[in-house]
Amino acid sequence: MDISSDEMKHSSNAGKTLTEEEATRYDRQMRLWGIEAQQRMRNAVILVVRMRGVATEAIKNMVLAGIGKLVIVDAENVAEEDLGCGFFFREEDVGQKRLDVARPRIEGLNPLVNVETITDMTALEGVAFENLIQRVDLVCVTDYDNENLRRINEICRRYGKSFYAGGSYGFFGYIFCDLIEHEYLPPILFGASRDRTAPKEAPRTIKRKATYCPLAKALEFKWTALNKRQTKEVNPALFFGILGLWQYEISHKDLPLDSSSAAEVQTIANSLMSTADVNKQVLREVPIDLIESLSDGAKHEFNPVCAIIGGVLGQDILKALGGRDPPIANFFVFDGSTGGGTVCRLNMS
Repeated sequence: MDISSDEMKHSSNAGKTLTEEEATRYDRQMRLWGIEAQQRMRNAVILVVRMRGVATEAIKNMVLAGIGKLVIVDAENVAEEDLGCGFFFREEDVGQKRLDVARPRIEGLNPLVNVETITDMTALEGVAFENLIQRVDLVCVTDYDNENLRRINEICRRYGKSFYAGGSYGFFGYIFCDLIEHEYLPPILFGASRDRTAPKEAPRTIKRKATYCPLAKALEFKWTALNKRQTKEVNPALFFGILGLWQYEISHKDLPLDSSSAAEVQTIANSLMSTADVNKQVLREVPIDLIESLSDGAKHEFNPVCAIIGGVLGQDILKALGGRDPPIANFFVFDGSTGGGTVCRLNMS
């Protein structure tokens, strides 16, 4: 498939068209997902809140893919523990603002992407935040507490903005997305022939629609909607272990320091699991060894896990922007001890 300048100029997508420089830089990926999908990415403004390991990986993927503008909000300084997963940071950066040192390195990945940094966290409050939300297309929040995730998600919904959340806890991590009403065009091949010498028929697409729900409603999901096999497949132990961490953080205003808090986190997780009506033939209680691992790693980042969670997060955001393939629907959990990830569909219609 040859991508000509005429095709660039006559793309049906609204907004600014791709320049010759962009067409050259993004040539290979446009062969994969098409010109219109690339142009939607190029016109998108993405807001990322907090910049730790997961966000770092997601930012790299989005910037290299060619989003239009990236806005990052983070007020923290580079700490020594950031050096393991934050590949935009160096030893000499410790003590400086994360965004001050990261911005030129992010821009260096792709000079065609406009990068804006905000180091005042009051930008996430009140009218200032609502104004910020209105000038972006999608919001991605990483490694933040559950109360703020719900608050930001609800504001995004108020203004019709897509919302992603993600984070890691040592060997474990999660991604949640709320795309409100999302349409996508998955490629479907009709009339495939077993005769390899026959002419290949071009893929046809049928527009599909997915209706998402906010985080608050997703967490009210009743697991009786799943049969025994489906419940086993979505790893409910890890899901409720993460919810247990969230509730612990609300109560203590901080995540556990180590496994000494495991018993309390387990009690919370088991209570939440009971309220959600999880099939007791599948899981009677969240295993204590899983809770101990979650509690031990709750405040720590593990580079391979951040790379996986951030990679999946960044690619899913690109899928949502491009409208080519179905994004996560709608809660993904990753278990680094087994190397497996599962997706659970929570209160989506």
